[in-house]
Amino acid sequence: MKTGIVNIKYALSHKTRFEGKFYLNENAFNSMLIERHQDSCLRLEQLADAFNPPVFKRQFCKKEGHSVAYYQSSDIATLLPSNVYIYKGQADKLNLLVKSGDILIAGFGTVIGDTCIATGMHEGACFANNVCRVRTFPDVKKGYLAAVLKSKYGKSMLNNNASGTAIRYIEAPRIKELLIPNFPDDFQKEVDDLIQKSASLREEAAFALEEAKDRLRDWINVEFEKHNYQTAVVSSKNIWSSLQHRIDPPAIMNDGVKTMEVVTSRMDCTTIGKIDGKVFRPGIFKRSYVDNGIPYIKGSEIFLTNPFRRCDHLSRTRTPFIEEMSMKEGQILITCAGSVGDIKLITKEYEEKESIGSQDIIRLESTDGLYTKEYLFVYLQLPFVYDYIQSMKYGSVIERIEPFHVESIPVVKPTKEISDEITSLIQNYMDFTYRAFIAEEQAITMVEQEIEKWNN
Repeated sequence: MKTGIVNIKYALSHKTRFEGKFYLNENAFNSMLIERHQDSCLRLEQLADAFNPPVFKRQFCKKEGHSVAYYQSSDIATLLPSNVYIYKGQADKLNLLVKSGDILIAGFGTVIGDTCIATGMHEGACFANNVCRVRTFPDVKKGYLAAVLKSKYGKSMLNNNASGTAIRYIEAPRIKELLIPNFPDDFQKEVDDLIQKSASLREEAAFALEEAKDRLRDWINVEFEKHNYQTAVVSSKNIWSSLQHRIDPPAIMNDGVKTMEVVTSRMDCTTIGKIDGKVFRPGIFKRSYVDNGIPYIKGSEIFLTNPFRRCDHLSRTRTPFIEEMSMKEGQILITCAGSVGDIKLITKEYEEKESIGSQDIIRLESTDGLYTKEYLFVYLQLPFVYDYIQSMKYGSVIERIEPFHVESIPVVKPTKEISDEITSLIQNYMDFTYRAFIAEEQAITMVEQEIEKWNN
């Protein structure tokens, strides 16, 4: 139960809302602190233009010269490359394309308040209409503005101003009303520099990863095209020789399986289970949630650029398998329930935070000098390998794979030159990702600490 005293002037400023839940929640408490010091703030509309494109029916297409990448609001917190495309003509006509330097704010559903700065990798991409575009005026420090919006106070204001009962949303008119603390210029510049540095490092990390993928894809040199609809006659011998003797069509008529057969027929290959390393998944256990404990990262959170600001915490004394679940630098995570086959490489911040990961994530650790963790991380993300993993899924309600499925995945044997080249690129990727996290976390913490001084 929560109780509190609300000044009538504050209620009148919020359209005379009197329901307790509007004022007695964490978002309201954080917003009240800002509103009590609104004389020391500027409205966002004084610093930037904000707008949402019109609602539109998406015309999806393949990746071609006349297409552009399409991102949903849920993609803002991950910044992963998109594999979805729409027609560029439609995107141009409706002003859907974003520019490098735009501040993007998710305004729909459970991801309200997720914020990022668009970098060069997003230039000319299309984001959903429920993603608000914020374009700062000249001489406004966009990095500082983004840091405020990313902080717990910025996210609270966005959620507190949202509308809707079943599905909550917030659009540009309400976002323009947000109060932005007007701290001294030297403080704003320091925060701005950190956020700009973080955005630049994330862009460098993305380019390093794409370069590694392109290099390995070119070296393997196999054509792969995904067909959504196909029919075939399958020999019973093929069924008996398949893993688990599967007879359902997705396990047999799979483009990744066919491509893998071509690759293994002309290149030297082994399986993940035969390299120096291990594949495992922790046991199932009852979770004991606490306010301050071990950061617990779910499978749906591992791709967030900063999962620690929204993750749950588990008891240090009542949680088993802590060592097995610990997320260690260089560990490869493979999602294995629901969304299957997505790959994450753990960087240093997860180990420094002493975080643990869900038991519904398969761990892959490699100590092999040739099949390095960096090489495996890139290899498992190649389109035909990802599709091959999809052929292993089982389950009618929640699709899954198990560690023995991962151990059976064929791996192309790289030359020492290719292995070293991929390893070097991914080590740069890991370094850039870690440094980007540290810079952003420092900037946001500075903003939150400065706002909290208003409590004194």
